[in-house]
Amino acid sequence: MDIDDILREVDPAAHSVPQATRDLQALTRAWVAERSAPELLEWPEDGLFERINDQIKGQIEKVEEMTGDMDPKTNFALIVIQTELERYRYLMRSYLRARISKIDKHTLHYLSTDVLRSRLSDMELAYATRHQALLHNHYLSSFLASFPPALQNLNDATGNINMIESPDLEAAVFIRLLKDTLVEGRGVDADGAMDGRESDILILRWNDAKPLVEAGSAELV
Repeated sequence: MDIDDILREVDPAAHSVPQATRDLQALTRAWVAERSAPELLEWPEDGLFERINDQIKGQIEKVEEMTGDMDPKTNFALIVIQTELERYRYLMRSYLRARISKIDKHTLHYLSTDVLRSRLSDMELAYATRHQALLHNHYLSSFLASFPPALQNLNDATGNINMIESPDLEAAVFIRLLKDTLVEGRGVDADGAMDGRESDILILRWNDAKPLVEAGSAELV
């Protein structure tokens, strides 16, 4: 169950909302969540970004058709469409930049297992693979080549010391509860639990908040 399913349960008329509006809402939620989470989240697999790209292309074509029309009414409509187009572009760029920033910071981590690799889109996976290959070649030509072969790996985990830097899953995040649910959290001195109410805004460690977000009981804010 995702957030759309929950909203549909709360408001049965939600299905009547135009697809373009629902896509914009989904893009906005994905953007907020990606910027708030300390680790890379799953790439949407429901065709959201394909539909968003089609909408952007359609708006660009409409702007091109309307450009040059001296009718004041048309010019006003053109301004509205251009403003909406810029909003879509801003959300898309900011969302993708947030993801690329996380990939750049922890490239080896996201390439280390199939589960983590599945979070990346095809283009992100190709980018991360190429990025890591270029970085490794740069290190080799700069200083790694002078080390013994056994010390040239960047993913060494011997001696109980892992060279692969991982995101801080203990970082604090804010969440909004989408329904009444039990909230469990770990503190410095003791662990605790509370009965959360719909619309409550809480601060938790990401490790504690992640199960609620994945279950659709909460969203990042």
